[in-house]
Amino acid sequence: MLNSAVSSNVKPIPARAERPHNLNNFDDLHRKHEGGLRTHALPKPKPLISVITVVFNGAKTLEQSIVSVLEQSYDNFEYLVIDGGSTDATLDILRRFDDHIDYWLSETDHGIYDAMNKGIALARGEYIGFLNSDDFFSDSSVLELIATRLMASKVDAVFAYLDIIDPVNPKHVLRKYRISSFNTFMLRIGVMPPHPTFYCRRTCYEKAGLYRTDYRIAADFEMLVRLLYQHHVSLKLISQVTIKMRSGGVSTSGLRSNWVVNREILRACKENGLYTNIFLLALKLPIRLLERLF
Repeated sequence: MLNSAVSSNVKPIPARAERPHNLNNFDDLHRKHEGGLRTHALPKPKPLISVITVVFNGAKTLEQSIVSVLEQSYDNFEYLVIDGGSTDATLDILRRFDDHIDYWLSETDHGIYDAMNKGIALARGEYIGFLNSDDFFSDSSVLELIATRLMASKVDAVFAYLDIIDPVNPKHVLRKYRISSFNTFMLRIGVMPPHPTFYCRRTCYEKAGLYRTDYRIAADFEMLVRLLYQHHVSLKLISQVTIKMRSGGVSTSGLRSNWVVNREILRACKENGLYTNIFLLALKLPIRLLERLF
């Protein structure tokens, strides 16, 4: 609130009738004094990006994830870690990086998607993305790349390429997750932009809602169907690898998990009014094969 000394000198905004009707008239006004960022040709501040990591008993890989965030060259991001009440050395790692992480929380939750929702609620950034606790950024320029593309293209969200790597030998790439030209038909066959590379406006989550906690594995797929199909979120590709993902996560291993994923994909499409069937889902198999060959 302005103090009385200052507020007494503030002139009220002129009534509408007193203002020039033609915007060109402003150029003819005799300006005695002016200032502000515009007059110095300074760029507007870069958007704040929130990076959220959810973790549960992830001490073996969490530190590499944290370090890959802290090494980013982009200078306007916040980093949040949501822990589900780990019983290993996860808390020791978080305390060791306490002066570098913007906010961390450790408490029991109702699974990974509940933790992700907590992260969204706590985030203050204009854009939000998730970095899994066993993934890491491909290099130190990733957030700079994301911010540049978001500002230049004026879209709601961006996504990029992702490498699925050997958990023992991170230099060994097992699959190259590449979607060079995305459209919503790809959701019908169970193919989505790589979720860990997806950075989206906070306002899109506010409109679409949070992650569904009644899905076991594919709530990230359901969220992208909701955002991209139901809410028509605009999307641009960054044609570079931004994330290295260790193989062996819940959604990348085992016949049983694949069965659950496919059932939940069918359910996600149905609940969002996007037609598909099990035969359409089979069309993604050649894509997965190509990811391993090239």
